Amino acid sequence: MNKQIKIALVGNPNTGKTSLFNKLTGLHKKIGNYPGITVSRVVGNFKLDDGTPVDIIDLPGTYSLHPSSKDEEVVLRELMLNREKIDGVLVVADVNNLKRNLILLTELQDFGFPVMLAINMCDEMQKKGIEIDIDKLQELLGIPVMLVSAKRSKGDGLRQGKGKIHQMHERIPEMFKEKSRKYFENYHLTETNVDFVKKKYPDLSLYKLFLLYSEQDKFKKLIKSDYKDILELPFEEHLVKKLLQKEVIKRYQDINSILKQTYKIDKSIATGFTGRIDRVLLHKFWGLLIFFMIMAVIFQSIFSFASVPMEWIDSFFSNASVFLKTNLPDNQLTGLLTDGILSGIAGVLMFVPQITILFLFIALLEEMGYMSRIVFLMDRIMQPFGLSGKSVVPLLSGTACAVPAIMSARTIGNAKERLITMLVTPFITCSARLPVYSIIIALVIPKTDLFGFINIQGLVLLALYFLGFFAAIFSAFMLNKIIKSNYKRFFILEMPEYKLPIFKNIYITVWDNLKAFVFGAGKIIVAFSIILWFLATHGGEKFKHANQYFKQENVQHAQQMDLSSYKLEHSYLGVMGKSIEPVIRPLGYDWKIGIAILTSFAAREVFVSTLSTIYSVGDDDSQLLKDRIASERNVETGQKTFTFAVGISLLLFYVFAMQCFSTLAVLRKETGSWKWPTLVFFYMTGIAYITAFVAYQTLK
Repeated sequence: MNKQIKIALVGNPNTGKTSLFNKLTGLHKKIGNYPGITVSRVVGNFKLDDGTPVDIIDLPGTYSLHPSSKDEEVVLRELMLNREKIDGVLVVADVNNLKRNLILLTELQDFGFPVMLAINMCDEMQKKGIEIDIDKLQELLGIPVMLVSAKRSKGDGLRQGKGKIHQMHERIPEMFKEKSRKYFENYHLTETNVDFVKKKYPDLSLYKLFLLYSEQDKFKKLIKSDYKDILELPFEEHLVKKLLQKEVIKRYQDINSILKQTYKIDKSIATGFTGRIDRVLLHKFWGLLIFFMIMAVIFQSIFSFASVPMEWIDSFFSNASVFLKTNLPDNQLTGLLTDGILSGIAGVLMFVPQITILFLFIALLEEMGYMSRIVFLMDRIMQPFGLSGKSVVPLLSGTACAVPAIMSARTIGNAKERLITMLVTPFITCSARLPVYSIIIALVIPKTDLFGFINIQGLVLLALYFLGFFAAIFSAFMLNKIIKSNYKRFFILEMPEYKLPIFKNIYITVWDNLKAFVFGAGKIIVAFSIILWFLATHGGEKFKHANQYFKQENVQHAQQMDLSSYKLEHSYLGVMGKSIEPVIRPLGYDWKIGIAILTSFAAREVFVSTLSTIYSVGDDDSQLLKDRIASERNVETGQKTFTFAVGISLLLFYVFAMQCFSTLAVLRKETGSWKWPTLVFFYMTGIAYITAFVAYQTLK
């Protein structure tokens, strides 16, 4: 039986590394065209033609083994700490940017790894006028090289490339170490007294020793246990920077020499059109206008296309609830099923159409190569606010969920920009807020069109998204003034070619996000619905003897309240709501809305399912959820609970409020302190309360 091989898959961002991983392993993974799409370690496996099993580790995109961002650190740590467990490294390069991509490859060679090069996007060579002498390139690099097209359905070149993996694996590591020692000494790194350490660790490549020395702050535990002599060297930061500059210059000189003999571009036969399109889409005025128009179309579509299936789903669960109540015994178990479980499931599935449309558009933008243009376009706008163009990636990702969006900020090299991006990302309207916006907009904003085709409800939704974005930008501006940093910013971005979307990738992206919403948020929503049902159907003395107290109090105070409303008010849930009513009353909210707000601190979308549960208990289940909420009236005034003033107040509260414990937890993890999550929570909640208060008091 052949020995199992373990390979690390590395490459610059946007080289198609993750697409190649999917082709090799058959696993499904989200694929995008903007930096940092791979932010975690993913392992897959496949077999060579002779049956040899191969484990392949898909590492985050990186430009160099000298990391400038958190996800690049992941690559260095994986290679440094698991050196003995990795049999070789497969480097993925873009045929359009081969010179820069080979920097990483030469670093890996000097490190001491057996290396193989996969040049991706070979299907674009003819239209770009590119010719590569593969045999000569293999000879000069001293490694196996394959041409592949990871985006094609058959994965051109993969079968031949798999056959070359043995060539990489069977090479003797000492051969690379010796080459590394001779090659790297040309950089005069003996200026750092590495000779002293080299005598102590003769089996290590000189480049690995230099990485341990120059990046020692990232490997303190490793150095203290295994390479203590490195700590005896005086660390001179200015000298390290000087040596790094020499290293890059030397590498480019060697790479240029190799490519002159192996890589040619004849622009006279090139047929690309990316440059012509970019002259419009990257224009500082027209580019922004087109971007805003695209966003407007997306949010118009969310309301226009999703309204009919949403009503079908709502109607189905309403009819199902009536059917079950009619045909099942009138007991607690039936109430749990219809008012607890079914209400919770309805609160999840009713918003699947809207979330599907949102994720579909985002996936299309990623697949077509437009997302990187947005990053580039927004960089000059973001700079004055303490952000970079790469901050747009977490901010746009925040429209799906703030948790992975905050984690994706690892791709930002500047520590200050990374921190500010993480702190302001929760302002961005996520998919969890979409159900809240949808139901409230449907209640208080008329369903009419401007000029016959512009949906007013869609415009309001778009305005709420932009309001959250502007709040994030303003907060970033304030933080930029407060947080001090001497770190010099650099903006490096891979600009991919435009391409037709791969619909399988779009399907995978949409499906994965929907699963995360339905099964992730769905568990929380259904669990809360059951708890809320219990709290709404149980209570103290007045709840247990509701008939007696209801008759007495209704006569004394002449209240226009039915028995079911009285029981709900005196249930455990009602008592909780009444206790916070003095705080939320200035915002226009009654105790029922207050309960929904409290429960939504677990997950924002729980707000809708809470109202669904509250208004289902004892009410006419034949009504749609929207109609039940719309018909709710204030017992004391007799007016509708959800007036225009209350609706706008709620919308503004949810635009600004920090209401997700998961977001706070990931902020704590990424910043390493509770200081920043606590600051964000009180800052956002304070802005939400004040804004909602002013809106209600002005509009009422």
